[in-house]
Amino acid sequence: MSRHIIGKASDLPPGERTIVTAENRSIGVFNVNGTYYALRNSCPHQGAPLCKGHVTGMTLAAPPGQYRYGRQDEILRCPWHGWEFDLTSGKSIYDPHRCLVKTYDVTVERTQAAAGAPEPVAAGPAAEGGAVQTAAASDPDGEEARVDTYPVTVEDGWIVVHV
Repeated sequence: MSRHIIGKASDLPPGERTIVTAENRSIGVFNVNGTYYALRNSCPHQGAPLCKGHVTGMTLAAPPGQYRYGRQDEILRCPWHGWEFDLTSGKSIYDPHRCLVKTYDVTVERTQAAAGAPEPVAAGPAAEGGAVQTAAASDPDGEEARVDTYPVTVEDGWIVVHV
């Protein structure tokens, strides 16, 4: 598994995201309350740029007649058709056992001296690539859809995606 340094952890505060390209894959990296998650930037439904979607929470189980909102900033909604995915696992909210997006490990590394700091991989609008399909899923029409996820770590203050 290759390591790709995408930038300083301090440059991606909680609630923010960045989209990068690593090994010709467009990957969204999210800071969810101080924990980093990385997902393939492609919805398994029709290939929409998933990581550009709205990040929200969801209604959780509660006693009859009551509503409880939770999981704030952990649910990613596809910008094209509204499919929702759990940022922490890549699983679909509507069908968590059959439809998922690939997730990646993220690490934060200690900060290095400026002269020895590694170059981050490309980020921003130019970092929107196509999908490599590996995790099987099904859409409502019965067709297969596939998406990837990647591990992310923070090492010496740098966010690292493992592809």
